[in-house]
Amino acid sequence: MSSTSAPAPEAATKGTGTAHSPPAPRRGIPDLKDRIPKLEPRRKRAEPANPVPVPETPVAPPRPDPATLTFTVPARRIVSPADHQLFLASPTYKLILSFIFGLSESVRGTAISAIKDADLRPTVRAILTILDEAEALCRDSPPDDQGGSRFGNKTFRVFLDKIKQRSPAWHATLLDIPDPAAAAELSAYLTHSFGNRARIDYGSGHELNFTMWLLCLHQLGHLDGGGGGGDFPALVLRVFTRYLAVMRLVQATYYLEPAGSHGVWGLDDYQFLPFLFGASQLVGHGVVTPRGIHQELALEEFGPDFLYLGQVAFVNSTKTVKGLRWHSPMLDDISSARNWAKIEGGMKRMFVSEVLGKLPVMQHFLFGTLIPAPEGMSEPVAGEGPSEEEEAGEGGEVAVFDKDGVRHVHQASSWGDCCGIKVPSSIGAAEEMRKRGRVEPLRRIPFD
Repeated sequence: MSSTSAPAPEAATKGTGTAHSPPAPRRGIPDLKDRIPKLEPRRKRAEPANPVPVPETPVAPPRPDPATLTFTVPARRIVSPADHQLFLASPTYKLILSFIFGLSESVRGTAISAIKDADLRPTVRAILTILDEAEALCRDSPPDDQGGSRFGNKTFRVFLDKIKQRSPAWHATLLDIPDPAAAAELSAYLTHSFGNRARIDYGSGHELNFTMWLLCLHQLGHLDGGGGGGDFPALVLRVFTRYLAVMRLVQATYYLEPAGSHGVWGLDDYQFLPFLFGASQLVGHGVVTPRGIHQELALEEFGPDFLYLGQVAFVNSTKTVKGLRWHSPMLDDISSARNWAKIEGGMKRMFVSEVLGKLPVMQHFLFGTLIPAPEGMSEPVAGEGPSEEEEAGEGGEVAVFDKDGVRHVHQASSWGDCCGIKVPSSIGAAEEMRKRGRVEPLRRIPFD
């Protein structure tokens, strides 16, 4: 008689256990299958949508018939927030926006070197000659000894006086039929494009005056353009770049103080349009990306052909610390954009909000016949007296309008909501170091 004994439970489990039975965990080793997160493929985060749409380019209004115009010396008309709102809702606002954005869009994907001398029309050549003469006047008016000061040099006023004296002759060469009244209207925009005589400063409002001078010539039919053709590409890539070079010389010669500077939190102490025009130039560029502004070789190779890169290189050359994130954090932030089209759209938004949309800038804007004041805007006070530039005199007092529309007078060196406080020129600091033979390599922040 045979007898069999049942296998031990452990042996039965070991030898006959089913395939679905998990092995028993070893003592002391935790089961981590529910504790380790499941790996998923990395997905690129979508860029946050900007709630502010890119401003559209308005349709350019028809140009006026010169025979019907009665010219006048332009004057300031935005003296209150209500006046500013009238401007922002007016056909004149659309005229300015159409012209500036039309200039920008005309150079999309176009390098400066693409515009040849043979392509320039007579009026464009005459404008370039005027800018050459303006540069000569600057060189013929050397500044007084600064004594180490980085604030504006008073010889700048001598330079501006020479510009004003030469302006009638310049406009006689531009206008088909010499007209003193037309020349006076155009001269106001040109002379104001070199800076403020009283405060010895310069900013985006003065830069805007230069483009308004070009707009006046366009309104009179002396410049063709629109739709990416005509004179528009040459106005940006030859005329504006020449103006920019002259203003860099003027800024370095007379230590022009930045008007309304936001310091490192602004785009640039002096200029805005090089970034708008320059971003349009770089749209679709196959080599330089927005991050390229951090590469010295890219700035050196492409800077002469593209306004945006050239302006970044110039800004770098005027600073005493190395790195955009330290001296120009806004430019550094913008460089993280996905492409140049994004930057171009952002610059259009900024032009609308930070230039045309700012009362401290636009309260100095000039309205005449070619760039008319909207209906209902405050009239210039008859017999009001001298202009803003002349009001300063030697005492330095400047009559202006503050943001609440109340007229007041303040010292040019004091606090003021409309014009800010006096800020020493970073260009002046760099020039003073060069004069004293103290040119040193840019220093890095200790924790860089």
